Amino acid sequence: MYQEIVEKYISKNYQVKTDGNVLIYEVPSSDILKVATTLYFEQKLPLKTITAVDERKEHGRFRILYVFGVPGSSVFLVPYITLSGTEEFPSITKQIQQAAWHERKIKTFFGLEPVGHPDHKPLILHENWPENLFPLRKDFNWQQRPEEAHNTYQFQTVEGEGIYEIPVGPVHAGIIEPGHFRFSVAGEEIVLLEPKLGYVHKGTEKLFEILPLQDKVKLSERVSGDTSFTHSLAFCQAIESLSSFEVPERAKYLRVIFSELERLANHFNDVGFVMLDTGFSFGGANGTRLREQIMQWHERLTGSRFLRGVNTIGGVTKDISADTSKALLQDLQKIQKDFREFIDISEDSASLLNRLEGTGQLDYQIATDHGVLGVAGRALGIVSDSRIDYPYAAYNKIKFNIALEKNGDVRSRLYVRIKEIFASFSIIEQALASMPTSGKLVFEGKVELRKNSYGVGSAEGWRGEVFYFVVTDNEGQITRVDVRDPSFINWAVLGYAGKGNVVPDFPLINKSFNLSYSGHDV
Repeated sequence: MYQEIVEKYISKNYQVKTDGNVLIYEVPSSDILKVATTLYFEQKLPLKTITAVDERKEHGRFRILYVFGVPGSSVFLVPYITLSGTEEFPSITKQIQQAAWHERKIKTFFGLEPVGHPDHKPLILHENWPENLFPLRKDFNWQQRPEEAHNTYQFQTVEGEGIYEIPVGPVHAGIIEPGHFRFSVAGEEIVLLEPKLGYVHKGTEKLFEILPLQDKVKLSERVSGDTSFTHSLAFCQAIESLSSFEVPERAKYLRVIFSELERLANHFNDVGFVMLDTGFSFGGANGTRLREQIMQWHERLTGSRFLRGVNTIGGVTKDISADTSKALLQDLQKIQKDFREFIDISEDSASLLNRLEGTGQLDYQIATDHGVLGVAGRALGIVSDSRIDYPYAAYNKIKFNIALEKNGDVRSRLYVRIKEIFASFSIIEQALASMPTSGKLVFEGKVELRKNSYGVGSAEGWRGEVFYFVVTDNEGQITRVDVRDPSFINWAVLGYAGKGNVVPDFPLINKSFNLSYSGHDV
């Protein structure tokens, strides 16, 4: 299979190294634009991430790595360029819009200049951070607090008669995370919306370089708290791809069950709150009620309402007994019946549906240009789901359909969630029925990682694909962990979905995406 992929996608001019589920090859900097655009536009391969590695101490160089997926194969292509004697690399953003924030992040955290990039503003780090201090370089002293800088951030502006600005945040009502939104409006209509994030940056990727391996798993659970299980699963799978052992079969099924329970809890919450933001309090009350029932099952099964401490490298730490499996299945059948009745009643409300249809509509071309993921993409008919494209755990043994809508508005995003809820019930039922009745839960043995290697972990969270790219050094130690939550991709299009709507619609539009501030800000 690997040879077929090499022959199909990679020029014979490049020497390819097979490394687990990664095919990696060096290309000259002058060729990277052609290579990337060919993979992206002609061969239709999705761009997963662009990241950098500081190897100056060992090899006197930086590297920029471009990670593309090959759907249906669980294989990832990684062309890369080497920067030796220079800190500049050619930007591909003008041709591949999705690269824009990746390249800005590399500039902000590594100090490497994407030549030709149209936007030179830093990403995530704020104006109080020194311009010439780059925290993901190996010589950065993470134990020393930098001196406070006093730089400025220039928002986009719109000029014209009657245009005025409304600043919202970063502190919001309630307990949601901080983020700033700058609206340019004409009357109540939004003509420009620019989000400014980074207020919950935690230095996560630097911490991944420092912490012991098992603490790295705990750290992955805290990238975005409402997606604790899927983040830790993606990280563990990246590490497992760097090792030679096999995860026990029972553990694979348990990972599916816990993944879908996490999806249920969050989708119930979103369905309820989208309805609540229209003033339909019946929906809000029932969505949160159903979510609480699933959260109580989380705690009963694992001791954690957020499914923390479950994933470990090589498997899982928690089992489900036969009696508990039976009780879980019976309760889920009641919850499913309850949810169906709840949706039937909600669909009788013309005022609710009228409020959702056409609101916050995202253009299909803008979505594909930015590589939009998860619910937001599937609401436009974009057929993408890591559970099918890059099957992991036991998903390759379970049948389900990708939930799709086509209009890309709040209603479409709501109905993708509703369809995914029903799919999750079926997936859990299949997993409980097919799971081996006994067996080990975790690989028993020393975890040894390949030296100078690359590992990829992809898992479909309830927002979309969570993606980890891990690099080891010549001693087999983890030297780089690139974390890409789906929110990092989707925040870039929120402004487009808001444009043309009225300001009071923004809370509803924002909730229909429900992106993670923390997942973006890492």
